[in-house]
Amino acid sequence: MPKKESPLRQLSIYLPEGAYEDVAYYLIEFKVHLTITRERMTKLGDYRNKHHDKNHRISVNGNLNKYSFLITLLHELGHLVAYEKYGNRILAHGAEWKSEFGTILARFISKKIFPADIEKELARTLKNPAASSCAEAQLTRILKKYDPHKPGIYLLEELPDQSLFLFKNGLVYQKIKKIRTRFLCKDISSNKQFLFSPITEVQLVNQTR
Repeated sequence: MPKKESPLRQLSIYLPEGAYEDVAYYLIEFKVHLTITRERMTKLGDYRNKHHDKNHRISVNGNLNKYSFLITLLHELGHLVAYEKYGNRILAHGAEWKSEFGTILARFISKKIFPADIEKELARTLKNPAASSCAEAQLTRILKKYDPHKPGIYLLEELPDQSLFLFKNGLVYQKIKKIRTRFLCKDISSNKQFLFSPITEVQLVNQTR
């Protein structure tokens, strides 16, 4: 099954110590239907507002480490609170969402739930939260330090130019060169070129670092 409901009593295994009670408060207060999904290539989490007889719905990828999971969940709760206050006539990641997400995030930062390096970076992002819950490159790099070790898996920026790598879509690419903030890469099977984020996770397939 791609999704599973997450009873509150089981949610704590996905969260860092000290986060459960405050998370449960939001979920109960707003009657949130929470699901935990398998890894999705295009997003870490998702929010759907209440509609007719359906409650607010939030989904979060279950493969995230506890700190990434919490930040993603808080990101989606920011959408929920913004919807409750302003309705659906606001930009998805506009000023209203930034304000609500920032307020929620600050609450959790104040409880010293995050390690010092994550806390420092989150405090910086409070000034202008990113549209994606882990979109800011430096925050993503720091959060990845808390992922379980994955042999053979690297960030694209760690590989030398001309390296071949396997992406999550099953295709092999060659890293060519950096263009501004992204890397130009070639799909070996089609020779088509694409731009990748430097913090894309890839599997090295042609050489040892």
